[in-house]
Amino acid sequence: MTGQVPKVELKVAVSDRDLRSLGADLDRGLSRRVYFLDTVDLALQQHGLIVRVRSTKGRAGDAVVKLRPVLPKALPGWLRNDDGFAVEIDALPDNYACSGALKRRLARHEVERAVAAGKPLARLLSSRQRRLLTAYANVPLDTLLTFGPVQVKRARIDLAACDHPLVAEQWTFPDGSIVAEISTRCASGRAAEVADETSSALRAHGIVPDDEPQVTKTEATLRHFRPLSVNP
Repeated sequence: MTGQVPKVELKVAVSDRDLRSLGADLDRGLSRRVYFLDTVDLALQQHGLIVRVRSTKGRAGDAVVKLRPVLPKALPGWLRNDDGFAVEIDALPDNYACSGALKRRLARHEVERAVAAGKPLARLLSSRQRRLLTAYANVPLDTLLTFGPVQVKRARIDLAACDHPLVAEQWTFPDGSIVAEISTRCASGRAAEVADETSSALRAHGIVPDDEPQVTKTEATLRHFRPLSVNP
């Protein structure tokens, strides 16, 4: 599998306190609003699809349709050959999966304008992204609901024990609850080495992943907002 996938993103869920202990300067980092799209019964998630729309302060936004898990060789040619499509391995301490993402860059403030006008965020998807949704789920766009926004802060962390940078993310939900994560990307051939080095560096700061299965940021967002969609 790693021969077909050039990059790996290593992720570990931590506490908000852990981010501060590592010196993450989140107030000076990147600031985003993140939305996910799915049906009320999470039909996209059930088909392994994730639709995410982001607005980033001071930068262009983006819309991503992600398919997970995937077998790269089994993907249709029109998707594999699209310049906006990329595959990588998403790895948590307790599991991993190969994913493919088709990304569209959006104009600055395009997401904010759509939200302010009350327009469905699904309209921001490209024709190729819509084709991907139809190919794997065939869910009508007008049935997609907006899950969000989540306020996200992102900052780089450099630890002396690591020869690669780490990224800290703090996701804050409307009720004040927080999901925190540390991640890093590397070439797939270095995944085991980088994972060991990152784990050792975090343990040196007293950060040890829980034995409980880790919840992704996507899952946390859908869990938080879905009851609001079912019982508006």
